[in-house]
Amino acid sequence: MALGKVSVNNLNLGQGAVSEIERYFLFIGTGAANTGKVLALNTDSDLDVELGVQTSELKTQIIAARQNGGDRWACAALPLALIDDWDEAVDQAMRKVSPEAIVITTPVTTGAELSAMHDKAIAIGNQYGRRVFFMAATAGITELQDWSGYLAEQKAIVDGLAAPRVLVVPQLHGNNLGVLAGRLANAAVSIADSPMRVATGAVMGLGPEPSDANDVPLPSATLAELDKARFSVPQTYPDYPGVFWGDGNMLDAPGSDFQVVEYLRIADKAARRVRLLLIQRVANRAVNNTPNSMAATKSALMKPLREMGRSVLFMGLQFPGDIEPPKDGDIELVWMSKTKVEAYIKVRPYNCPKDLTANIALDLSTEEQ
Repeated sequence: MALGKVSVNNLNLGQGAVSEIERYFLFIGTGAANTGKVLALNTDSDLDVELGVQTSELKTQIIAARQNGGDRWACAALPLALIDDWDEAVDQAMRKVSPEAIVITTPVTTGAELSAMHDKAIAIGNQYGRRVFFMAATAGITELQDWSGYLAEQKAIVDGLAAPRVLVVPQLHGNNLGVLAGRLANAAVSIADSPMRVATGAVMGLGPEPSDANDVPLPSATLAELDKARFSVPQTYPDYPGVFWGDGNMLDAPGSDFQVVEYLRIADKAARRVRLLLIQRVANRAVNNTPNSMAATKSALMKPLREMGRSVLFMGLQFPGDIEPPKDGDIELVWMSKTKVEAYIKVRPYNCPKDLTANIALDLSTEEQ
């Protein structure tokens, strides 16, 4: 004998939206107020209240970032006293915020400091499963240096260093780091866009042009050499108004895939989305080696790529997504054992012109009337 029973269960299929980490940066540096506290800032924040009335290293960079970050700009900030250590500050902040990038405003003087930042980025990934990159600063030129000596000093800092999760900005104008951080965080453009993109507009609020001990203004040749040394620097175009930016160079090795920041950012974005989908499938027997399950799992893991690859056609112009739309075969699943499966996922960035040349020829032929 039995009694009738009815149950209704809500099934969570993991189809909801994901909070976006991209464009949210953590700034750490010496400040005049609220030292040791993790602050949430946006375009409405009163920086005199949050960071102190006095000018500080941290406040200067955040002002520049906010000016270049657009109307949706927001960040976290952790002001430090002069004797505080950024490494411990990062550990403190990681318990409260999950940023895309960590901006250390205190200028570094050695490659060992940059290497430590890369090591920290890897440690954060190991501990929290978070993908972050560091933005670091080096000092601008002093009154006693000429451009040749300054260039040699800067090159020595990064010489022989491989730190693919670190981007370095010389503080040539005093607030270059903040300007670039804001440009990268601007929601009006894709994370797949290079900070070099001229259509994004000129940078705003860049400090005064520096000169060396001989009163020589910053030469374009010095900027070109800094760029070749893998620093990220501003640039101008003769007879074209405005100051723009060069590549967001990462301290990656020659020939590597992540030498520019936009490639790292799209790979990290895809990895964050896919990681959540994998967590939802732990010990789920619906994921198995049957053909139907393999096809369904591939389709589910391809969802973030489809979203990242979504483009818009407007007024006859195509506005591309972060990546090219995925194709069949861009995801492969391999069962390593009865309980372990590995996914191989292909992400294709769009081609992007950074070196353009026009060839013009005369047609001197005489056309018959």
